Amino acid sequence: MARAYDPRPYPGPWAEHRGRIRRGWTVPFHWFEWPSRLFAYYLSHWSLLEILEYAGRFTVLVAVVLYFSEAPDRRKLKHYQAWQVINSAAGKSGNGGRLDALQELNEDHVSLVGIDVSKAFLQGLQCPGADLDYSTLQDCDLRDCDLGRANLVGADLGGANLRGAKLTGCNAAGADLFNSDLASADLTCADLSRADLRNADLRHTNWNGIAAIGLANIHGIENAPQGFVQWALKNGAVSIEEDDAWAAARNKGTPATQP
Repeated sequence: MARAYDPRPYPGPWAEHRGRIRRGWTVPFHWFEWPSRLFAYYLSHWSLLEILEYAGRFTVLVAVVLYFSEAPDRRKLKHYQAWQVINSAAGKSGNGGRLDALQELNEDHVSLVGIDVSKAFLQGLQCPGADLDYSTLQDCDLRDCDLGRANLVGADLGGANLRGAKLTGCNAAGADLFNSDLASADLTCADLSRADLRNADLRHTNWNGIAAIGLANIHGIENAPQGFVQWALKNGAVSIEEDDAWAAARNKGTPATQP
């Protein structure tokens, strides 16, 4: 491909060029073509054009280098904006952009420990493997969310709607699931040890394969699948209504079921 500074051949005088025109009706077009060739001929001998073309290519190279060198700063800015969205909507209902913000942070492997998104509408949230230890997800709408392999140790999920949620392999040890809706949730390989499941709705919940449930409180569980309560109590769960009695049982580390 010809470059701007490649020497162009001299187009010759107009009379010579005119003599090579075979069709007379095209002459008006050549009135523009011949001066253009002549102008290009003179420009092609300017060293300045060669310098400018090299400068243009160098500018592109610099832009590419700067783009990649500034990637960490752009990522930090994106994280800062995501945290602004989350923090500015703390305690408020609705989405407010928090769903996208949480997903972006999780995709970049940012820790979400201790985050407060209570009452948020987060239906369909996709945060597999998220680090949500001691987070506040109270009264959240988390229907059909994916929190598989997530860390939910000590998280407050009281009153959360987790219908159809994917909680496979999550670590929810000590999580507060009081009065939560776990209908049709998948708890395969989930760690629910010491979790508060009092009054939780387990309608159609896939509980087969729960990894641990020791000292989890299942008092008042609603719509428990057939065999779940017996299995849970056999594997160390407790059924205690009062907070103080359950705290004492956990401190002792031994199951204690109230009649």
